[in-house]
Amino acid sequence: MKTKMSLPSKLYTAMILLFLYAPIGVLIAFSFNASNSTAVFEGFSFKWYGELFRDSMTLNALRNTLIIAVGSSVFATVLGTAAAVGINAYKSKPIKNSVMSVTNIPMMNPEIVTGISMMFLFVFIGRMLSVSNVLGFWTLLIAHITFNLPYVILNVLPKLRQTDVHLSEAAMDLGCTPAKAFFKVVLPAIMPGILSGLIMAFTLSLDDFIISHFVSGPASQTLPLRIYAMTKKRVTPDMYALSTLIFVTILLLLLLTNLSQTRADKKANKIVKIAK
Repeated sequence: MKTKMSLPSKLYTAMILLFLYAPIGVLIAFSFNASNSTAVFEGFSFKWYGELFRDSMTLNALRNTLIIAVGSSVFATVLGTAAAVGINAYKSKPIKNSVMSVTNIPMMNPEIVTGISMMFLFVFIGRMLSVSNVLGFWTLLIAHITFNLPYVILNVLPKLRQTDVHLSEAAMDLGCTPAKAFFKVVLPAIMPGILSGLIMAFTLSLDDFIISHFVSGPASQTLPLRIYAMTKKRVTPDMYALSTLIFVTILLLLLLTNLSQTRADKKANKIVKIAK
């Protein structure tokens, strides 16, 4: 039964959406401003997009950010999926709850505490190995994998719980090995959760500032660190252009994820109807 929204409800929803997306709309609009003014729109132009692609320091920071985001999200997705399968296989509820509590610590812990503790850990290990300037690309990558893991696990676990355990057992009865049954039956069933975890890990890594600030080196500057350094002087409008491109990219990724989720749900519903 469908219920119609009342006029006050529609107005309230519209106000919430306006409050959330008006700043992004203003940013996108002024990324096409012909001048460097942030108050007066003096004409439509792609000037700042051209300036963006001529700024070598910003492009280098963007390259570092994308490499870290893609690398950490892929590693975290693989490790997180394996961890979720292992946690789901626990028969003892107290052990499962204990493992989940430990898993959630990086997510619940304040980022500044995580960043400082990881910095001290990397410096301590560097001194033990007599390595100077230990902070850099690899410490950034490890830190990003660490705080992305819980989000991947929390996205994959619900899909594993929804998956019928008898499907993999049936596959093994038909001659599949446990590994083959997992890749042929279980993995396709939990793929929407894996994709959601991958995209969430990518977006979290993309805009992380606090942890990256503590574990990065001078040669591994990411985009948030680059923008923060610019705020000490003045943020130029080419940052609006870059933010617009990032927003559009993330929006497209979310739309593709939702589309794949919808298709997977429809396919699952068809299989259930056929089985009935």
